[in-house]
Amino acid sequence: MKLWKSSIQRKKKKREAFLKLEIKQFGHFPLVKQGSELTSSVMTVQTHIGNLTYSDLEEKICTPDQLHPKPETSALVFGKYFTDHMLEVSWDSEKGWAKPVISPMHNLQLHPGAKVLHYAIELFEGMKAYRGEDGRLRLFRPDRNMARMLNTAKRSSLPTFDANEMIQCIKRLIQIDREWIPHSTTSSLYIRPTLIGTDPSLGVASPNQALLYVLLCPVGPYFTSGFKPISLLADPQYVRAWPGGCGAMKMGANYAPTIYIQKQSELLGHQQVLWLYGADHQLTEVGTMNIFVFMMNKAGERELVTPPLEGLILPGVTRLSLLELAREWKEFRVVERTITMAEMVEAHEEKRILEIFGAGTACVVCPISSISYQGRELNIPRSEASLSERFFKTMSDIHYGRLQHPWAVDIE
Repeated sequence: MKLWKSSIQRKKKKREAFLKLEIKQFGHFPLVKQGSELTSSVMTVQTHIGNLTYSDLEEKICTPDQLHPKPETSALVFGKYFTDHMLEVSWDSEKGWAKPVISPMHNLQLHPGAKVLHYAIELFEGMKAYRGEDGRLRLFRPDRNMARMLNTAKRSSLPTFDANEMIQCIKRLIQIDREWIPHSTTSSLYIRPTLIGTDPSLGVASPNQALLYVLLCPVGPYFTSGFKPISLLADPQYVRAWPGGCGAMKMGANYAPTIYIQKQSELLGHQQVLWLYGADHQLTEVGTMNIFVFMMNKAGERELVTPPLEGLILPGVTRLSLLELAREWKEFRVVERTITMAEMVEAHEEKRILEIFGAGTACVVCPISSISYQGRELNIPRSEASLSERFFKTMSDIHYGRLQHPWAVDIE
């Protein structure tokens, strides 16, 4: 009995030491996965490391001569214009998080040996704020973006933080630059939280210094053509992600290698790439969006299908929202499972495909008109009263306050 108790005590001490090490490295409690939710560990361990705290926020507001002219709503393109202010929070492994600071937009100063520049120790998020038809400002499910950001931070050996404190800091930044949010129900304010490793060291190791910052951009529709179907190139020789990799993380290293392939698809007359994986050519993502297939299954039932969260695709906030809406409607089967191109070709030949569309924060919902695959051209049907349009309208109604919903979080 004494030996057993001694063993338990040793394991407990070992676990506490491990948690202290993680907290020292990441600045917050380690994340644990519970079902499809990402949460913080409930274990508490005393630590001297500084936390990111909204109450510590410092504000350095632009002087009148530092303010920039705001572009016309009709001139907005994605990611070109930035607001007057930005949020920054520095971190180091000894002191933890410094005080958050909102200051005029400015260039960053980085040592040329900063880890982010050599080993891509970096991640980002994409979220939006909307000006409702009632004049109120709203975020859309910011807790989901923060949960995903924290998960990516841990995978990147970057520090984590308290999600609620960070959301409060972002809200305050938006309040300061509120006049940059377009007075339009086709535009929004794009929010780009970013976290980078900054310590000047060429050693391949966890960073000892990091910078968390947030940029704001007024944006119009992601696709300048508006809500119109796009065509896809599906070429199995190109792979975006693989099991055990980082395909489910929102880090820059997942995006840079896709740009060349995107350009090749454009040269062939397509707008986006349909990323496939494996010998059976599984559908994973479309461009930077999650993919949905609305079809009749072999039993004659209408079915909405999207690939499962098994490490190959990004757990999109819009993806989750569409799945939850569809399950709430209870009008057709909703299935998360593997979809192959062989199944798509067969369903296309049997005229069982009702429509295919992509979904993501930037575009919300985007219908697909055709898929070019191994010499075949699969032309995708689309009815006048399409499911993609219904999703787009419902999401837009939530974004712009026409539909009261708990996913819409008041900023003020």
